[in-house]
Amino acid sequence: MITLDAQLRDESIDNNELRKEGKMPAVFYGKKTKSTPITIERKDFIKIWSTVGESGVVTIKSPTGSVDTLIHAVDIDPVSDIPRHADFYVFEKGKKIEISVPLDFIGVSSAIKDLGGSLVKTLHELKISADPQHIPHDIKVDISPLVDFSSQILASQINLPEGVVLVELPYEVVASAAAPKEDEPEEVAPVDLSAIEVEKKGKKDEEGVSGEEASPAPETK
Repeated sequence: MITLDAQLRDESIDNNELRKEGKMPAVFYGKKTKSTPITIERKDFIKIWSTVGESGVVTIKSPTGSVDTLIHAVDIDPVSDIPRHADFYVFEKGKKIEISVPLDFIGVSSAIKDLGGSLVKTLHELKISADPQHIPHDIKVDISPLVDFSSQILASQINLPEGVVLVELPYEVVASAAAPKEDEPEEVAPVDLSAIEVEKKGKKDEEGVSGEEASPAPETK
């Protein structure tokens, strides 16, 4: 069980002041749980978030008691790329929830390795339904069935962990292999022979003129 200690947050305190102290404002809520603002240690949250992502159960311990949650949303600072706020969703025990879980593509595809194709990932997450305690951190997708450029992997073909039910449309394409692009020959501009002929003629005329100018005039006796 992963736990995160929290303190009830006084909303009159500037959140930026909390962040300067290494803390992070957050909130937890649910269908049967009122929205409760809390303060957590940022370093603790980052460690937990990198471990469970948004599909692992996090038990928040606060002065009001303990609640089992999922990380619902994280606000990231666009400059520092550091989390600055988090939402935790309190789920109802004994009830399955629908959630999108990231996909992890594994294995070797002969269409890619031997035929030089590229992997096309149509979906990066898969929507499933499961008991919160059994939600996987990610779902593995074996790409070995992609043997040629007409092969596809559908959502219904993915092996799901026990207790996990597919919510995504079963015939949704998850991945495929694309044929390598052929190098298109470079277009060479046609040679303008008339321009060359005119240019040569112009040079001959100039040479003729310069030749006449160079010849001395006959002396008159």
